[in-house]
Amino acid sequence: MRGSCPCSGQQYVRYGGNTSCVAVEVGDEAPIVLDLGTGLRPLGHDLEERFGFDAPIALTAFLTHLHWDHIIGLPFCRPILRLGGKMAVYGPAQDGPLCEVMDRVVVPPFFPVQVNELHGSVEFREVGDDVLAVGSAKVVVRRVPHVGSTLGFRIEAGGRSLAYVSDHQAPDDRQSIDEAVLELCDGADVLIHDAQYTDEEFAAKATWGHSTVSYAVHVAAEAGARELVLYHHDPLHDDDEMDRIVECARMAPGASRLDSVVGAAEGLSLDLAKP
Repeated sequence: MRGSCPCSGQQYVRYGGNTSCVAVEVGDEAPIVLDLGTGLRPLGHDLEERFGFDAPIALTAFLTHLHWDHIIGLPFCRPILRLGGKMAVYGPAQDGPLCEVMDRVVVPPFFPVQVNELHGSVEFREVGDDVLAVGSAKVVVRRVPHVGSTLGFRIEAGGRSLAYVSDHQAPDDRQSIDEAVLELCDGADVLIHDAQYTDEEFAAKATWGHSTVSYAVHVAAEAGARELVLYHHDPLHDDDEMDRIVECARMAPGASRLDSVVGAAEGLSLDLAKP
């Protein structure tokens, strides 16, 4: 849930410092993974604990975009570091095949091996505006405004829905909302949305590709979402600052139309099956 780069230290204990990675579980099916930031490493450890260290694990992942903070966890995910592990990664089209672009990032001298040298198998699949079936879940994919080719996702299963818009360039007026974003977020039970900047920070970083906390609340309220999870926290926002940001978000215009507003934190678990 941390944006831009991972953070460590006592000031990041409560909200955590790993970069973007969310696991969505539907029944007993293998989780759908959203983004491959450093949070993928502890997720891999957790999956091994749950499914067994010797059992092959097959994962499906959806990648919003290729900025470092969203891909850096890939070669550290233990289930695909051993034989039998599999991961299908759906990501946005690039200037060239997605697998080749990834090989230009995960490559010596920047990293000692390439993706195809991992013991498990990783298959990259390009996707644009589309609707895919993953197990019993439906995944809606839409292009969203950010720096470079970027996707947002909506997962529907069992009559419940989760929208994931991790990186989203807020417009200058911070009132209008991209149609694709509205479609993804429409009536979502949970919306995980970019909330990297305060209004004051946005004034100096208006073209950096992200949203303000107040704009995240605005998007959630206008889309009729039930619960908003503030996401992609700025590295400058330590635990105390995050407490203040969450409280401000709960008082922002439109927040009263939501059931709840929370700040994403490592280990946060939400049960959408509960009314």
